[in-house]
Amino acid sequence: MKAVIGKTLLASVSLLALFAPQSAYAQLVPQPWVSVGSKEGDITYSVGAKALSFGAELGVGPDGAVGVDVLKFIPLPVISPYVGVGYYSEDKGVAFSGGVQTRATDNVFVGVGYNSVRGINGQLGIRF
Repeated sequence: MKAVIGKTLLASVSLLALFAPQSAYAQLVPQPWVSVGSKEGDITYSVGAKALSFGAELGVGPDGAVGVDVLKFIPLPVISPYVGVGYYSEDKGVAFSGGVQTRATDNVFVGVGYNSVRGINGQLGIRF
């Protein structure tokens, strides 16, 4: 009986090891996106990328404010909510952000977010 359990456990671990690299590889490849939003009537823009549940976003806000946000994603099966903090020029200071991204197709994802400097934004990204 112990031999059967041991062989079953070994086979299960082997199959898990066989399929795990694909998932890990998918997280290592950066997933870029572009974003357009609005804050107090001004159009805002950003570009970003995520890998290994972390992301970075370079954004342009009202009055020409430029800043960088660092994001932490929570990988769930269907959606990936995120929170972040950043810093912007033109006396805008510290910014807080949050949102959610989800897959639209196998290679495209969409999202919606809010940034305290750049306002509400929509996101369109590519998965490689």
